[in-house]
Amino acid sequence: MWSENKVRIKDIAEELGVSTATVSNVLHGKTRKISERTVKAVEQKLEERGYIPNMAATLLARNNSRIMGVVINDHPKYEGHVFEDNFISAAINHLSDMIEACGYFMMLKKAKKITDIIEFASMWNLDGVIVIGFCEDEYQDLRERIRVPFVIYDGFARKMERFGNIIIDDFDGGRQAGAYLKKSGHNKVLCIADNDICMDLLRYHGLCEGLGHKADFLKIPMQADKREELYRSQLDRLKSYTAIFAVSDYYALEIMRFLQKNCITVPDDISVIGFDGSKDAFCSVPKLTTVLQDNLLRAQKAVNLLKDMIDGSTTSETIHIPVKLYIGDSVKAIDHAKTAENLLPE
Repeated sequence: MWSENKVRIKDIAEELGVSTATVSNVLHGKTRKISERTVKAVEQKLEERGYIPNMAATLLARNNSRIMGVVINDHPKYEGHVFEDNFISAAINHLSDMIEACGYFMMLKKAKKITDIIEFASMWNLDGVIVIGFCEDEYQDLRERIRVPFVIYDGFARKMERFGNIIIDDFDGGRQAGAYLKKSGHNKVLCIADNDICMDLLRYHGLCEGLGHKADFLKIPMQADKREELYRSQLDRLKSYTAIFAVSDYYALEIMRFLQKNCITVPDDISVIGFDGSKDAFCSVPKLTTVLQDNLLRAQKAVNLLKDMIDGSTTSETIHIPVKLYIGDSVKAIDHAKTAENLLPE
Protein backbone atom coordinates (compact mmCIF):
# COMPACT_ATOMS: atom_id res chain seq x y z
CA MET A 1 0.00 0.00 0.00
CA TRP A 2 1.28 3.48 -0.84
CA SER A 3 2.04 5.84 2.00
CA GLU A 4 -0.37 8.67 2.57
CA ASN A 5 2.09 11.26 1.19
CA LYS A 6 2.35 9.50 -2.18
CA VAL A 7 -1.38 9.30 -2.80
CA ARG A 8 -2.57 12.02 -5.14
CA ILE A 9 -6.07 13.04 -6.18
CA LYS A 10 -4.91 12.55 -9.77
CA ASP A 11 -4.05 8.89 -9.05
CA ILE A 12 -7.46 8.22 -7.53
CA ALA A 13 -9.23 9.90 -10.43
CA GLU A 14 -7.29 7.92 -13.05
CA GLU A 15 -7.98 4.59 -11.35
CA LEU A 16 -11.72 5.27 -11.19
CA GLY A 17 -12.01 6.96 -14.57
CA VAL A 18 -13.40 10.18 -13.13
CA SER A 19 -12.15 13.75 -13.10
CA THR A 20 -9.87 15.17 -10.42
CA ALA A 21 -12.63 17.70 -9.72
CA THR A 22 -15.00 14.84 -8.83
CA VAL A 23 -12.52 13.37 -6.34
CA SER A 24 -11.85 16.79 -4.86
CA ASN A 25 -15.56 17.52 -4.53
CA VAL A 26 -16.13 14.23 -2.71
CA LEU A 27 -13.30 15.07 -0.33
CA HIS A 28 -14.82 18.45 0.45
CA GLY A 29 -18.41 17.29 0.72
CA LYS A 30 -19.64 18.92 -2.47
CA THR A 31 -21.61 15.88 -3.59
CA ARG A 32 -25.06 17.17 -4.48
CA LYS A 33 -24.39 16.80 -8.22
CA ILE A 34 -22.51 13.49 -7.89
CA SER A 35 -24.25 10.13 -7.83
CA GLU A 36 -24.20 8.17 -4.59
CA ARG A 37 -22.53 5.31 -6.46
CA THR A 38 -19.63 7.54 -7.53
CA VAL A 39 -19.32 9.07 -4.06
CA LYS A 40 -19.09 5.63 -2.50
CA ALA A 41 -16.54 4.45 -5.10
CA VAL A 42 -14.30 7.46 -4.49
CA GLU A 43 -14.51 7.06 -0.70
CA GLN A 44 -13.68 3.36 -0.93
CA LYS A 45 -10.71 4.02 -3.21
CA LEU A 46 -9.41 6.71 -0.87
CA GLU A 47 -9.61 4.20 1.96
CA GLU A 48 -7.85 1.49 -0.06
CA ARG A 49 -4.99 3.83 -0.95
CA GLY A 50 -4.39 4.96 2.62
CA TYR A 51 -5.92 8.40 2.28
CA ILE A 52 -8.10 7.91 5.39
CA PRO A 53 -6.17 10.29 7.71
CA ASN A 54 -6.57 13.18 5.26
CA MET A 55 -10.13 12.18 4.50
CA ALA A 56 -11.07 12.04 8.18
CA ALA A 57 -9.70 15.52 8.72
CA THR A 58 -11.68 16.75 5.74
CA LEU A 59 -14.88 15.12 7.01
CA LEU A 60 -14.57 16.97 10.30
CA ALA A 61 -13.71 20.31 8.71
CA ARG A 62 -16.33 20.57 6.00
CA ASN A 63 -19.97 21.54 6.31
CA ASN A 64 -21.24 18.11 5.28
CA SER A 65 -19.37 15.33 7.13
CA ARG A 66 -21.59 12.50 5.84
CA ILE A 67 -21.62 11.08 9.35
CA MET A 68 -24.85 9.98 11.04
CA GLY A 69 -24.62 9.47 14.78
CA VAL A 70 -26.54 6.70 16.55
CA VAL A 71 -26.90 7.36 20.28
CA ILE A 72 -28.39 4.81 22.68
CA ASN A 73 -29.55 5.48 26.22
CA ASP A 74 -27.26 3.53 28.54
CA HIS A 75 -30.18 2.98 30.90
CA PRO A 76 -29.61 1.39 34.35
CA LYS A 77 -31.96 -1.47 33.40
CA TYR A 78 -29.30 -2.79 30.99
CA GLU A 79 -26.86 -3.06 33.92
CA GLY A 80 -23.85 -2.11 31.80
CA HIS A 81 -24.71 -4.42 28.87
CA VAL A 82 -26.77 -2.16 26.61
CA PHE A 83 -25.19 -3.34 23.34
CA GLU A 84 -25.88 -6.97 24.31
CA ASP A 85 -29.64 -6.40 24.48
CA ASN A 86 -31.30 -8.19 21.56
CA PHE A 87 -33.48 -5.24 20.54
CA ILE A 88 -30.53 -2.83 20.65
CA SER A 89 -28.15 -5.15 18.77
CA ALA A 90 -30.77 -5.77 16.06
CA ALA A 91 -31.35 -2.02 15.72
CA ILE A 92 -27.61 -1.31 15.37
CA ASN A 93 -27.22 -4.09 12.80
CA HIS A 94 -30.00 -2.78 10.54
CA LEU A 95 -29.13 0.90 11.04
CA SER A 96 -25.51 0.22 10.08
CA ASP A 97 -26.59 -1.38 6.80
CA MET A 98 -29.07 1.38 5.96
CA ILE A 99 -26.69 4.23 6.80
CA GLU A 100 -23.95 2.73 4.64
CA ALA A 101 -26.42 2.17 1.80
CA CYS A 102 -27.22 5.89 1.87
CA GLY A 103 -23.53 6.79 1.49
CA TYR A 104 -23.00 7.87 5.09
CA PHE A 105 -20.74 6.73 7.91
CA MET A 106 -22.19 5.61 11.24
CA MET A 107 -20.78 6.91 14.54
CA LEU A 108 -22.08 4.90 17.51
CA LYS A 109 -22.31 6.10 21.12
CA LYS A 110 -24.02 5.09 24.34
CA ALA A 111 -24.96 7.93 26.69
CA LYS A 112 -26.14 8.25 30.29
CA LYS A 113 -27.71 11.66 29.58
CA ILE A 114 -29.32 12.88 26.39
CA THR A 115 -27.36 16.15 26.70
CA ASP A 116 -24.19 14.13 25.98
CA ILE A 117 -25.38 14.21 22.36
CA ILE A 118 -24.69 17.95 22.15
CA GLU A 119 -20.93 17.58 22.58
CA PHE A 120 -20.90 14.36 20.54
CA ALA A 121 -22.60 16.03 17.56
CA SER A 122 -20.32 19.05 17.72
CA MET A 123 -17.08 17.08 18.20
CA TRP A 124 -17.68 14.91 15.14
CA ASN A 125 -19.54 17.48 13.04
CA LEU A 126 -22.46 15.08 12.64
CA ASP A 127 -24.94 15.71 9.85
CA GLY A 128 -27.74 14.15 11.91
CA VAL A 129 -28.46 11.83 14.82
CA ILE A 130 -30.67 8.78 15.42
CA VAL A 131 -31.60 8.55 19.10
CA ILE A 132 -32.74 5.41 20.93
CA GLY A 133 -34.39 4.98 24.31
CA PHE A 134 -34.87 8.38 25.95
CA CYS A 135 -38.08 10.07 27.17
CA GLU A 136 -40.30 12.87 25.96
CA ASP A 137 -39.02 15.73 28.13
CA GLU A 138 -35.44 14.79 27.25
CA TYR A 139 -36.15 14.97 23.51
CA GLN A 140 -37.69 18.42 23.91
CA ASP A 141 -34.62 19.59 25.82
CA LEU A 142 -32.34 18.21 23.10
CA ARG A 143 -34.34 19.90 20.35
CA GLU A 144 -33.86 23.28 22.00
CA ARG A 145 -30.09 22.80 22.36
CA ILE A 146 -28.89 21.11 19.19
CA ARG A 147 -28.71 22.47 15.64
CA VAL A 148 -28.58 19.21 13.65
CA PRO A 149 -31.70 17.20 12.79
CA PHE A 150 -32.44 14.09 14.78
CA VAL A 151 -34.80 11.13 14.52
CA ILE A 152 -36.25 9.25 17.47
CA TYR A 153 -35.89 5.56 16.65
CA ASP A 154 -37.31 4.15 19.84
CA GLY A 155 -38.83 6.44 22.44
CA PHE A 156 -41.92 8.38 23.30
CA ALA A 157 -42.50 11.96 22.17
CA ARG A 158 -45.46 14.04 21.16
CA LYS A 159 -45.27 16.28 18.10
CA MET A 160 -42.72 19.07 18.14
CA GLU A 161 -40.84 21.06 15.53
CA ARG A 162 -37.71 19.94 13.68
CA PHE A 163 -37.49 16.30 14.61
CA GLY A 164 -38.44 12.93 13.17
CA ASN A 165 -40.20 10.17 15.04
CA ILE A 166 -40.39 6.50 14.13
CA ILE A 167 -42.98 4.83 16.32
CA ILE A 168 -44.56 1.41 16.44
CA ASP A 169 -48.20 0.91 17.30
CA ASP A 170 -47.68 0.05 20.96
CA PHE A 171 -51.38 0.27 21.78
CA ASP A 172 -52.38 -2.07 18.96
CA GLY A 173 -49.66 -4.52 19.93
CA GLY A 174 -51.09 -4.71 23.43
CA ARG A 175 -54.60 -4.93 22.00
CA GLN A 176 -53.66 -7.88 19.78
CA ALA A 177 -52.12 -9.67 22.77
CA GLY A 178 -55.20 -9.01 24.89
CA ALA A 179 -57.60 -10.14 22.18
CA TYR A 180 -55.66 -13.38 21.72
CA LEU A 181 -55.69 -14.08 25.46
CA LYS A 182 -59.41 -13.38 25.58
CA LYS A 183 -60.01 -15.72 22.63
CA SER A 184 -57.95 -18.36 24.44
CA GLY A 185 -60.19 -18.14 27.51
CA HIS A 186 -58.01 -15.98 29.77
CA ASN A 187 -59.62 -13.26 31.85
CA LYS A 188 -57.35 -13.14 34.91
CA VAL A 189 -54.30 -11.49 33.37
CA LEU A 190 -51.30 -9.66 34.87
CA CYS A 191 -49.18 -7.07 33.04
CA ILE A 192 -45.56 -6.59 34.18
CA ALA A 193 -43.48 -3.50 33.32
CA ASP A 194 -40.71 -1.44 34.87
CA ASN A 195 -42.71 1.79 34.54
CA ASP A 196 -46.26 2.96 34.03
CA ILE A 197 -45.70 5.75 31.50
CA CYS A 198 -45.01 6.25 27.80
CA MET A 199 -44.83 3.14 25.58
CA ASP A 200 -45.35 0.66 28.40
CA LEU A 201 -48.54 2.43 29.44
CA LEU A 202 -49.83 2.32 25.86
CA ARG A 203 -49.12 -1.41 25.70
CA TYR A 204 -50.98 -1.93 28.97
CA HIS A 205 -53.99 0.10 27.82
CA GLY A 206 -54.04 -1.88 24.57
CA LEU A 207 -53.97 -5.13 26.55
CA CYS A 208 -57.01 -3.99 28.55
CA GLU A 209 -58.82 -3.00 25.36
CA GLY A 210 -58.21 -6.43 23.82
CA LEU A 211 -59.29 -8.25 26.96
CA GLY A 212 -62.43 -6.16 27.27
CA HIS A 213 -61.66 -5.37 30.90
CA LYS A 214 -58.89 -4.00 33.09
CA ALA A 215 -55.88 -6.27 33.62
CA ASP A 216 -53.86 -6.18 36.83
CA PHE A 217 -50.52 -4.36 36.74
CA LEU A 218 -47.26 -5.11 38.55
CA LYS A 219 -44.46 -2.55 38.42
CA ILE A 220 -41.15 -4.38 38.57
CA PRO A 221 -37.67 -3.09 39.52
CA MET A 222 -35.06 -2.40 36.83
CA GLN A 223 -32.40 -4.47 38.61
CA ALA A 224 -32.44 -8.21 37.91
CA ASP A 225 -31.72 -9.29 41.49
CA LYS A 226 -34.50 -7.08 42.82
CA ARG A 227 -36.94 -8.46 40.24
CA GLU A 228 -36.07 -11.99 41.38
CA GLU A 229 -36.71 -10.95 44.96
CA LEU A 230 -40.05 -9.38 44.04
CA TYR A 231 -41.17 -12.44 42.09
CA ARG A 232 -40.34 -14.69 45.04
CA SER A 233 -42.33 -12.47 47.41
CA GLN A 234 -45.26 -12.39 44.93
CA LEU A 235 -45.20 -16.08 44.01
CA ASP A 236 -48.65 -16.85 45.42
CA ARG A 237 -50.06 -13.86 43.60
CA LEU A 238 -48.44 -14.92 40.33
CA LYS A 239 -50.00 -18.37 40.68
CA SER A 240 -53.47 -16.82 40.80
CA TYR A 241 -53.23 -15.61 37.17
CA THR A 242 -53.83 -17.69 34.09
CA ALA A 243 -51.69 -15.43 31.89
CA ILE A 244 -48.92 -12.82 32.15
CA PHE A 245 -48.27 -10.12 29.55
CA ALA A 246 -44.75 -8.62 29.72
CA VAL A 247 -44.05 -5.34 27.93
CA SER A 248 -40.81 -6.76 26.51
CA ASP A 249 -39.51 -10.16 25.47
CA TYR A 250 -36.67 -9.72 27.94
CA TYR A 251 -39.07 -9.60 30.87
CA ALA A 252 -41.30 -12.30 29.36
CA LEU A 253 -38.43 -14.77 29.02
CA GLU A 254 -37.20 -13.89 32.49
CA ILE A 255 -40.58 -14.52 34.13
CA MET A 256 -40.89 -17.79 32.18
CA ARG A 257 -37.56 -18.96 33.60
CA PHE A 258 -38.61 -17.93 37.10
CA LEU A 259 -41.92 -19.78 36.86
CA GLN A 260 -40.30 -22.93 35.49
CA LYS A 261 -37.66 -22.82 38.23
CA ASN A 262 -40.50 -22.79 40.75
CA CYS A 263 -42.25 -25.82 39.19
CA ILE A 264 -44.87 -23.71 37.40
CA THR A 265 -45.28 -24.92 33.84
CA VAL A 266 -45.64 -22.53 30.89
CA PRO A 267 -48.20 -22.64 29.34
CA ASP A 268 -50.03 -25.44 31.19
CA ASP A 269 -50.16 -23.53 34.48
CA ILE A 270 -49.60 -19.93 33.32
CA SER A 271 -49.48 -18.53 29.78
CA VAL A 272 -46.96 -15.81 28.86
CA ILE A 273 -46.84 -13.20 26.06
CA GLY A 274 -43.96 -10.83 25.30
CA PHE A 275 -43.38 -7.80 23.09
CA ASP A 276 -40.62 -7.04 20.51
CA GLY A 277 -40.10 -10.23 18.50
CA SER A 278 -36.47 -10.66 19.59
CA LYS A 279 -34.47 -13.61 18.28
CA ASP A 280 -34.37 -15.17 21.77
CA ALA A 281 -38.17 -15.39 21.69
CA PHE A 282 -37.96 -17.91 18.85
CA CYS A 283 -35.34 -20.03 20.64
CA SER A 284 -37.12 -20.30 23.99
CA VAL A 285 -38.83 -23.43 25.29
CA PRO A 286 -41.73 -23.10 24.90
CA LYS A 287 -41.43 -20.73 21.94
CA LEU A 288 -42.65 -17.33 23.12
CA THR A 289 -45.82 -15.76 21.79
CA THR A 290 -44.82 -12.14 21.13
CA VAL A 291 -45.73 -8.91 19.35
CA LEU A 292 -43.46 -8.58 16.30
CA GLN A 293 -42.03 -5.32 15.07
CA ASP A 294 -40.22 -5.06 11.73
CA ASN A 295 -36.72 -3.89 12.71
CA LEU A 296 -35.49 -3.72 9.12
CA LEU A 297 -38.40 -1.52 8.04
CA ARG A 298 -37.95 0.64 11.12
CA ALA A 299 -34.26 1.20 10.31
CA GLN A 300 -35.03 1.99 6.67
CA LYS A 301 -37.64 4.56 7.63
CA ALA A 302 -35.40 6.14 10.28
CA VAL A 303 -32.37 6.55 8.02
CA ASN A 304 -34.37 7.74 5.00
CA LEU A 305 -36.22 10.27 7.15
CA LEU A 306 -32.99 11.60 8.66
CA LYS A 307 -31.44 11.87 5.19
CA ASP A 308 -34.47 13.86 3.99
CA MET A 309 -34.13 16.17 6.99
CA ILE A 310 -30.40 16.65 6.31
CA ASP A 311 -31.15 17.43 2.66
CA GLY A 312 -33.83 19.90 3.73
CA SER A 313 -36.71 18.16 1.96
CA THR A 314 -38.62 17.83 5.24
CA THR A 315 -38.35 19.44 8.68
CA SER A 316 -40.34 17.02 10.80
CA GLU A 317 -42.42 13.88 10.37
CA THR A 318 -43.87 11.02 12.37
CA ILE A 319 -43.90 7.58 10.77
CA HIS A 320 -45.97 4.71 12.18
CA ILE A 321 -44.76 1.11 11.92
CA PRO A 322 -47.44 -1.59 12.32
CA VAL A 323 -46.97 -4.61 14.58
CA LYS A 324 -48.24 -8.17 14.37
CA LEU A 325 -48.82 -10.86 16.98
CA TYR A 326 -46.71 -13.98 16.51
CA ILE A 327 -48.37 -17.12 17.89
CA GLY A 328 -45.81 -19.30 19.64
CA ASP A 329 -46.27 -22.10 22.16
CA SER A 330 -46.40 -20.08 25.40
CA VAL A 331 -50.19 -19.53 25.47
CA LYS A 332 -52.67 -22.30 26.18
CA ALA A 333 -56.40 -22.19 25.53
CA ILE A 334 -58.29 -22.81 28.75
CA ASP A 335 -61.80 -23.75 29.80
CA HIS A 336 -63.64 -20.90 31.57
CA ALA A 337 -65.66 -23.14 33.88
CA LYS A 338 -62.70 -25.29 34.87
CA THR A 339 -60.54 -22.24 35.51
CA ALA A 340 -63.18 -20.57 37.67
CA GLU A 341 -63.57 -23.79 39.64
CA ASN A 342 -59.82 -24.03 40.25
CA LEU A 343 -59.67 -20.43 41.47
CA LEU A 344 -62.38 -20.90 44.10
CA PRO A 345 -61.10 -20.85 47.69
CA GLU A 346 -60.98 -24.24 49.39
